[in-house]
Order: sequence, then structure tokens, then C-alpha cells
Amino acid sequence: MSIFVPTNYDLRTALLFCFHLKKTAAELHRMLAEAFSDEKWIYFENPKRNKSWVTPGEPSTSTPRPNRYGRKTMLCVWWDQKGVIYYELLKPGETVNTQRYRQQMTDLDRVLREKRPEYQQRQHKVILLHDKAPAHKAKQVQETIESFRWEILQHTAYSPDLAPSDYYLFASMGALFTSYEDVRKWLDDWFASKEQQFFWRGIHKLPERWENV
Repeated sequence: MSIFVPTNYDLRTALLFCFHLKKTAAELHRMLAEAFSDEKWIYFENPKRNKSWVTPGEPSTSTPRPNRYGRKTMLCVWWDQKGVIYYELLKPGETVNTQRYRQQMTDLDRVLREKRPEYQQRQHKVILLHDKAPAHKAKQVQETIESFRWEILQHTAYSPDLAPSDYYLFASMGALFTSYEDVRKWLDDWFASKEQQFFWRGIHKLPERWENV
């Protein structure tokens, strides 16, 4: 994983966003708890290779060399300081394109109405942090997000030092899996096992990350 080194443009973007909202950095930090989104590849079915010595003519008992990358599934997750709001575990071979991400935004809006009563009380106010992946920047996606009246916190692409999911949530998820179903069950159990304080800490580390860039 590469190290993200922010440019002056990146820092100006963050400051301009604060100014646009007429908020200080501390005030913006308190508002950031609405929705963070991120994606993570989860690998499974990649067994450790065992070697064995055999005499000529005898069958080998070694484990065949696996695909160096193994099988993988993509986790798409949206969370705030109270916990996981919504997640999707894509089937092996599936990726996020414009149509899928647009539908995910629609599903996220629906789940926010169900899980966060304050969402409607605050007139659907959301600050969404996601990177600059092509699907995220697509015109159809931007129009969908604008229709929800959400604010986008500008975020430099592939900057794990500043992404709460990368520096906190995903860093806490260490496990080995054997199947897609195994991954889904583990995620359900793992998300359910975390108390609200766990997610609160992850969100509130963001100002510290900004100060250290």
C-alpha cells in the first residue's frame, strides 16, 4: 500500500469545504458522523501450500499451487459514529460500476430513513466521504446524490491516511475465510459484536489525521 502525501491543493480543498459550510474544523468534525463509505477486497479459498518428497513414480501429496491472488469478494460498507448503516458483499467476480453505485446510494438513503430517525429530523442532512473512484464521480451518481441534498466531503483518491475505513475499520478486520458464505457470516457477527464506542472512536480520529498531514 502506498503512502498518501497530500498536496497544497488537497489541503486547500479541505479548508474550502469548511468555509463553504461556514464551519470550523472542529464543528465540521462533529458533522462528519453521518456517512462514510469505502470498499475492501476480502480474499478466501487460498490454502497454504504443503510440499512433500516422493520417490520417482509415486504420486505427489503436495497441495497444488493456488492462484496467487486467491478468490475474492468486495465489501462495500457505509458507517457513522453509531455503527454500520448498510453494507453489501458482492459476489466473486462482481465489481462496483456506475449503475451499481447509483443503486447503492439509493439503498443507503432508504436504510438511513429506517435506521437513523435523526436523518429525517435534520432534513436528510448527510456529509458523505468517499474517494474519487470513477463510479463515484460519474454524472448519474452525482445527480442522484444531489437529489438527496447530501454534501460531499472532497477526498483525494487512494488516501488511506485520511479514510476512516482504511485507517480504522478495515485495520481491525483480520480473519481467514474459506467461502463467500463464511465471509458474510463473519461480517454479520463482527459488525454486531462492536459497541457504538468502537465506531465513535474511528470517526473522531479524523481531525487527528488531518492535523498530522
